[in-house]
Amino acid sequence: MSVGAVLRVPLSRARPRWRFGVAARGFAGVLILLAAWQLSVPLVGLGPYFYPAPTDVLAAFVELVRKGILPVYLADSVMRYLTGLVCGAGLGIAFGVLIGMSRKASLALSPLFKFLFAIVEVAWIPIFVVWFGYGIETIVLALIYVVFFPVLYNTLLGVRTAPQILVNAVRSLGASRLQVLRLVILPSALPGIITGLRLGAGFAFRGLVFAEMVAAKTGIGYLIFEGAQAQQTSRTIVGMIVMGLLWLAIDQFYLRPIERATIQRWGLTIDAAERT
Repeated sequence: MSVGAVLRVPLSRARPRWRFGVAARGFAGVLILLAAWQLSVPLVGLGPYFYPAPTDVLAAFVELVRKGILPVYLADSVMRYLTGLVCGAGLGIAFGVLIGMSRKASLALSPLFKFLFAIVEVAWIPIFVVWFGYGIETIVLALIYVVFFPVLYNTLLGVRTAPQILVNAVRSLGASRLQVLRLVILPSALPGIITGLRLGAGFAFRGLVFAEMVAAKTGIGYLIFEGAQAQQTSRTIVGMIVMGLLWLAIDQFYLRPIERATIQRWGLTIDAAERT
């Protein structure tokens, strides 16, 4: 086939083949890893507690699904994650816009937020446990805390870097403060907001696993911790694998669609994954 013929292949036909090839290579890599893992088990010579085989992990996965444990744990983790992410992102955007547009709010709130930002969420979890006990309230508050700050500061950066000439132009035409926010500030701050959401989503996911290890009796984090405590290493590895797959799903079905629907739509960024 000539170069010209290749260039004339419709994108809708070429892209599925490209994606299938990427998926096939990834699947082959996973199979090679599993085969090497299985073959290494007799060479290592350790018991299932120290070095379980892939077949042991598969058996643990089937047992967790059959007993209904894994679906419940997974649903609880997803619900906690989404609740904390949505609430933390909403608060971060609201306060970022407020501080960015109001000098009085900036003077009043910036020192407080800088102080709180220096205290990692891990330090708050014992206090939340004392106040709210073990359960969803403690976990969601920890996630809100860890999401809030990256969204806040990236939103604030986006608001403060909005072109002042556009702000002045819109104001000169008689636009209200709300119209300036809607027509100039938020579109200019959108790349920063999306960056904050991506960072917050990653931090929240890691915070979720840790919080569930400390303050929950269900969830993927608790499954990992419980398996280690009960010397059921296969269950721990199941939890780790599910954790990785869950993050891939979040990135594929939440983060990437948001990016494509916003800043990529206007050509402000290029998804590196599309070029690899």
